Amino acid sequence: MKTALTIAGSDSSGGAGIQADLKTFLANGVYGMSAITALTAQNTCGVRSVLNSTPEFLCDQLDAIFEDIFPDAIKIGMVSSAELIEIIAAKLKFRKAKNIVVDPVMVATSGAKLIDEDAINTLKEKLFPLATILTPNLPELETISATDDMERGAKKIFERYGCAVLAKGGHGQNDANDFLYDGAGEWFYGRRIDTANTHGTGCTLSSAIAANLAKGYDLKTSVGRAKSYLTGALSTGLKLGKGSGPLDHGFNLRDADFND
Repeated sequence: MKTALTIAGSDSSGGAGIQADLKTFLANGVYGMSAITALTAQNTCGVRSVLNSTPEFLCDQLDAIFEDIFPDAIKIGMVSSAELIEIIAAKLKFRKAKNIVVDPVMVATSGAKLIDEDAINTLKEKLFPLATILTPNLPELETISATDDMERGAKKIFERYGCAVLAKGGHGQNDANDFLYDGAGEWFYGRRIDTANTHGTGCTLSSAIAANLAKGYDLKTSVGRAKSYLTGALSTGLKLGKGSGPLDHGFNLRDADFND
């Protein structure tokens, strides 16, 4: 079985972070592992508090994983401090990790800020050059590239850091189209799902890309398969919580015997 590692924060409500990543890995047919960068106390209405892992503990988690079950792909999500970002970058270089998907998580769906200001530059300079693909949404794209134009922003990031970029259009008003730039540009078109339950969409898409890369699919195929999975997870109309609810990560695992 192919394997994938998520390096991200924990979401106590289960809709985003490592919980969403592990569910996505399972639904996309790979064995999931995790290294936790932070604990968050949150639910569908917002983030109450964040407790970062210590640098020493994050080091131990990563070493324990790589020394035993080497991941075929890696997804990196919420990392809120520069010190932890530097540790991750150093470990990935030392281990010669491959198929690295970086979701530059900066703000939660609820609007809560999830990264320190000084960590943004460290994220760009240390992790972006190691990434196979970067998956910013529109606000993140503008923060990183100083433009909200998806084509220009993706190309600008690619030329500076050397990683492919999937600029996600889900924050737009009229569609859910994404633009991939890896030296050549390609649009991935999608229909907008009429739902307020979008907690963890970014985590889910990036993890699905990582799962498909782990299984040996090329980048464009991995993006296309991940986007189809995300659409399915949004489409079932799962309604949990009082705010922006989670996706239905296991929609594709149900059969006639599934006990609702």
